[in-house]
Amino acid sequence: MRATASLGVGVAALRTNPLRTALSTLGIVVGTAALVAVLALGDGVERYVREQIERTTDLQAIVLTPRTVRTLDAQQIPRTDYPQFTPADADSVRALAGPGALATLMLSGPVLLTGGGGALRAALVTATEPDVVAFQQITVAEGRFFTAAEAAAPAPVTVVSHRLAAEQSLTPGDTVRFGNRAWTVVGVLAPAGPERVLHAFVPLALAADAGMAGVDPPAPVLLVKVERVEAVGAMRQQVETWLARRVGADWRDKVRVGTRADRVAQVQQGMLIFKILMGAITGISLLVGGIGIMNVLLAAVAERTREIGVRKAAGARRRDILWQFLAESVAITGAGSVVGVVVGLAGAYGVTAVMRARTEAIVYAAFTWGTVVVAAGAAITVGVAFGMYPALRAARLSPIDAIRHE
Repeated sequence: MRATASLGVGVAALRTNPLRTALSTLGIVVGTAALVAVLALGDGVERYVREQIERTTDLQAIVLTPRTVRTLDAQQIPRTDYPQFTPADADSVRALAGPGALATLMLSGPVLLTGGGGALRAALVTATEPDVVAFQQITVAEGRFFTAAEAAAPAPVTVVSHRLAAEQSLTPGDTVRFGNRAWTVVGVLAPAGPERVLHAFVPLALAADAGMAGVDPPAPVLLVKVERVEAVGAMRQQVETWLARRVGADWRDKVRVGTRADRVAQVQQGMLIFKILMGAITGISLLVGGIGIMNVLLAAVAERTREIGVRKAAGARRRDILWQFLAESVAITGAGSVVGVVVGLAGAYGVTAVMRARTEAIVYAAFTWGTVVVAAGAAITVGVAFGMYPALRAARLSPIDAIRHE
């Protein structure tokens, strides 16, 4: 009961000087708002960066390439014992990677083709599965990509790049010839920046009919794409364990596992540095707010020294006085953190709206309960830390000296 009474006295004391209480609360409001805004903006920017990484880079990819040659005495000797990955292997690795992961097979090589214009051209043909659309973020401008049914049949269909369609006057429904057969164009890709080569996609099962130069039998590459950059390292270890079961103990001699580990580490380090830097800047704001609380409470101790002496003479213990002043500090930071969270979120959404209006970056502030908990917890921690000294000073006052204080 005494602790509860001390808390009540502390909160009631704040109402006796509302202007000073409001000014001290303002520091916490500003600090909390800055912290919430930075966290919400940081989460939003991180989400935008991740989307760009997934769309435009291969940092989340793990590439399993069969070794079709052996280097011996500085000479490359063809080998025949390399593994040939199948759609079943892709399904197995995809299940291993978990929800959100992608896995597909791909086999690429140059071909000579004859299109609608009749001219002979060189193009890069990729034999793959339909899920390559999600893996490489492919956008089809006209028509469609070939379906799983067409890939399983398999049907002689192809999807051509924008440049190939433009130079050969191809549209969905036209025919283009390469390899040892004619292919029906079912889709044309959207422009993808400067296209240096002509490109076409065909079903993996018809790779032999596409006339690609390469080893016999063909050795498709197995590509795995995880959902987050941070998961690349762990997924690589799982893939290597899977290879040991699938290929054998000597899998390193038969398969090359490639990742962009150096670039992944750079991205992770950059994100961490950004968060630490922004957290340090906002921490300064909270520090200023905490100093303001300490000043207010020290002034309150000086003004209420006689009151403290009377309370202690009437039987109040040191911890009762300590609780009283800590209650004042926590009440200030609690109220300030609530207002600061609202102001910070409003500011973050306002800043991202300006970003979208002024730039082409589609950035939105990200609201999470974790942000609220961190901000409120940091504010209350600051309140307790900076309120502890004034509270201890008040609790240690001598009752006789405090009563005689003028």
